[in-house]
Amino acid sequence: MMKVAIVMGSDSDLPLMEKAFRILEEFGIPYDAHVYSAHRTPRQAIEFASTASSHGYGVIIAGAGKAAHLAGVLAANTILPVIGVPISASLGGFDALLSTVQMPTGIPVATVAVDGAGNAALLAIQILALGDATLSSKLTQSRLDMEQAVLKKNEKLEQSFIK
Repeated sequence: MMKVAIVMGSDSDLPLMEKAFRILEEFGIPYDAHVYSAHRTPRQAIEFASTASSHGYGVIIAGAGKAAHLAGVLAANTILPVIGVPISASLGGFDALLSTVQMPTGIPVATVAVDGAGNAALLAIQILALGDATLSSKLTQSRLDMEQAVLKKNEKLEQSFIK
């Protein structure tokens, strides 16, 4: 099974990005975590991205705040799918969102919501599941479980408030 790389622009992003770790673990997806800055360690970030596929990665998740150029730098140096997680380090994350989502034609970055590390992990799993029937089945079951959980909450609410 291919691995997911989780790259953060700073170790201060770790508490938020741990949401992705937990979801990947729930699905049994191997992952590694790294700290590379698009601005402070650009050579290392480029080297990581340019060799990621040869190290068994199938998807890269990149979380960064403020200027948030990390996902774009990684995407410019690999053909692997890169999922950007804008982090709300300043300006409510709006600066990071724009920095992540406004990529030029030819260098796409899939971008999730501000602080959306959990959805980034799920999107990475969906990408990997395209070539893995077992993983696809796990995703389908997860959606069914989510549906049942919501329906149970609805039933409880209706019992409390609908007379």
